[in-house]
Amino acid sequence: MPGTSTTPPIVAIVGPTASGKTSLSLDLAEALGGEVVNTDAMQVYRGMDIGTAKLPLAERRGIPHHLLDTLDVRDPATVAEFQGWARAAIGSLRERGVTPVLVGGSALYTRAILDRFEFPGTDPAVRGRLEAELAEVGSPALHARLRELDPVAAERIEVENGRRVVRALEVIEITGAPFSANLPVQEYVDPHTVQLGVAIDREVLDERIAVRVRQMFDDGLLDEVERLLGEGLAEGRTAALAIGYRQAIAVLAGEMSVEDAIERTTVATRQFARRQLAWWRNDPRITWLRHDDPDRVAKALSAIG
Repeated sequence: MPGTSTTPPIVAIVGPTASGKTSLSLDLAEALGGEVVNTDAMQVYRGMDIGTAKLPLAERRGIPHHLLDTLDVRDPATVAEFQGWARAAIGSLRERGVTPVLVGGSALYTRAILDRFEFPGTDPAVRGRLEAELAEVGSPALHARLRELDPVAAERIEVENGRRVVRALEVIEITGAPFSANLPVQEYVDPHTVQLGVAIDREVLDERIAVRVRQMFDDGLLDEVERLLGEGLAEGRTAALAIGYRQAIAVLAGEMSVEDAIERTTVATRQFARRQLAWWRNDPRITWLRHDDPDRVAKALSAIG
């Protein structure tokens, strides 16, 4: 993604879930004549709308959005694939003189797109053995092993995300180095890149997450999940891992009450927000803007230059 003085910048909006990234992305896209590129790992899936807080078409202000609704729930997706898709979309927009505005809650995906990040290779034999072990002993057991081998990686990977746990253990075994050593370095692929962070107090964020999760269930998340199960959600190696969807599947299976699902989804989402912040708090390149600052758009535009 080459950058020149006449090439539009790459603008990325980061911050925890429910902090207000979406509205800022729309404001900036309007101000810059830009288009939005989704960097949320789950919003690429068709039909996963309520549980991912996907912005309805009618609320996108006529601004084109890229990398939304591109996969079926059965389709797997890796960070490496997403990196390729996003960089292609960004390159295409900039060739047309359009500013890409990246927004989404997947911190690793955003870093993989913006920064220099070459993915370690894979070994089918090692992967197959670890996946068989995952099926036998479960993700928590493998996550405990990862915590011993690489506490930094374990802190950033959900206990329930068996696919990523297996990948981390595979890389450790293949390379002999911690998985975290293979994460992106803080060096932009293109220097014409600006990261803007949405800052919000933890207490306010926790309350917004609680309200959002309950609203998702009130808006019909269970119906959405029931429909997606008919489309193969349970067999999806990536989509089925989404927070809220796991809990909704348990409700539909009679394994959990709705209130328990709301509580567990709220807790899991808050934990996810903490992990997101862990990715960004040590990145000095980010310009942080208060979520409730009435001048945040002007300050963002100033930072973009």
